[in-house]
Amino acid sequence: MNILIVETVWMGKERYGLFDKLLLTAFSILPTLHARQLAAITPKNHHVTVANERYAPLDFQQHYDLVLIDFVTATAPRAYEIADTFRKNGIPVVLSGMHASALPDEAKQHADSILVGKAEMSWLTLLQDVENSNLQPIYHATPYDTSLCLPPTRIQLPHFVMTGAIEATRGCPYHCDFCPEINVSKNIGYYERPVDEVIKEIKELPEKFFTFYDASMTIHPAYTKTLFKKMKGLHKRFLCSGNVNVLAHDPELVRLAKEAGCMCWLIGFESVEQHTLDSIKKTTNVVSDYAQTVHHIHQNKMAVIGCFMFGFDTDTPQVFDNTFNVIKDLHIDIPDFCILTPFPGTTIYKTLQKEGRLLTKDWTKYNLKTVVYQPKHMTKDDLQKGVQSLYEQCYSFPFTTRRVVKSLHLGMYPFFVVLARNAVAVMNNRRLFLKK
Repeated sequence: MNILIVETVWMGKERYGLFDKLLLTAFSILPTLHARQLAAITPKNHHVTVANERYAPLDFQQHYDLVLIDFVTATAPRAYEIADTFRKNGIPVVLSGMHASALPDEAKQHADSILVGKAEMSWLTLLQDVENSNLQPIYHATPYDTSLCLPPTRIQLPHFVMTGAIEATRGCPYHCDFCPEINVSKNIGYYERPVDEVIKEIKELPEKFFTFYDASMTIHPAYTKTLFKKMKGLHKRFLCSGNVNVLAHDPELVRLAKEAGCMCWLIGFESVEQHTLDSIKKTTNVVSDYAQTVHHIHQNKMAVIGCFMFGFDTDTPQVFDNTFNVIKDLHIDIPDFCILTPFPGTTIYKTLQKEGRLLTKDWTKYNLKTVVYQPKHMTKDDLQKGVQSLYEQCYSFPFTTRRVVKSLHLGMYPFFVVLARNAVAVMNNRRLFLKK
């Protein structure tokens, strides 16, 4: 069969310019791994094309026997538009990704079949059913079969690409109220690939730099330590995500990360208010541990991307000033801000829907930068302007320059990560906030 897999659909009419593409593909944003993994596991008797609408328009005149579109909530309307166009041309369409997994009944109106969750095994079954003219309306992810090795994920994009991608583990046991990961991992649990299999894939990466796309590399510290020890001497450099509870109290893991080639940790601090963290079941975070977490990472010459979210029911307008002060005190290298977004399928979505506080179901606005519900202790404008103001303070030229210059003491690789990611953050946030 001739199969098209669309891994990224575009929310708007504007596409990235050449310089923006260079920043995103070389240093920062990679496409979803799920689509790439489905492409990699597809039997070789099929011809697979992976398309990324961010960089080039789709060719609707090309003949395909099957089209799969993998998408998130904010791009759902465009994904449905693409699906409807291909179906009008008589081509069967399969939809997958977090949004389709959360709302399969909605997605089914625009597709011949829905692939729910991270479902490589189900994808193989689906392909067989298509060949036998027996395509089913829905395929659910099944628990992992350890006899099936997830194949290497090849990142092939236009323009200069410096960063590859690896997934050592999948799933997350914490189930925070706001996290959409539950939509794709609830039926399969937490899974760890054999360490030697991961090492083999890392060795085969053509890129020197890569990102671990795992939800967190600190869920099972013993596994991660074994992996990091075996990565010594590979001469690779990488970024990964981790949680405060381990990074603050396990200096051995942090040290091993550096020895393995880690340049930067991404940490979901989410809030600087402990009562907020407790209310959203962010059990891995204790505010009093934040300073020790950042200290351990900086002590080992790695950078910190700190993610903060605003709009929780315990937040008041004071949270923005409090957060800015904490960012300064902690010396976070790359601060990242988003507005609480109640993605379908999450606990917080169900709560806000039940309370009648959802303001819109225009999915294009579910982009982490737009208020789509009524906050409890501030107005919608207070929340929107508060996040925008925080961005403007943190990414002012003097403050950004100081952060980048201070990162020089971390070494060449972390410095370039900080420089590039601050540039990407300025670019993305200006597009999302200052153009409003």
